[in-house]
Amino acid sequence: MAIDARGQIVVVEIKVSRADLLSDGKWPDYLGHCDRYFWAVPAGFDVGPLNGPAFLPERTGIIIADRYDAAIVREAHTTPLPAHVRKRGTLAFARRAARRLIAQTDPDADGLAF
Repeated sequence: MAIDARGQIVVVEIKVSRADLLSDGKWPDYLGHCDRYFWAVPAGFDVGPLNGPAFLPERTGIIIADRYDAAIVREAHTTPLPAHVRKRGTLAFARRAARRLIAQTDPDADGLAF
């Protein structure tokens, strides 16, 4: 999950194998929580299934990545979130980021509420 320069919520689902891709049935649930949704796959991955109707190519984008770089090969369609959903998602993202940062800098901060 990321927040882009325009404040849009972006989800990137990483898939490393065809079996991983085809066995994941929960990903459509994420569409209601982001403005843009991408599949990220390694170089050489057969993206054929991602072009099929089951993977909503009119809505989802594709990123080809390796350990050093990534390229968007199909841009994701932007579907703006309702304001209340965006606020809830942005606050959840900020709270989680704050908890992770505090945990890295202060090991005694366990249990702080955000």
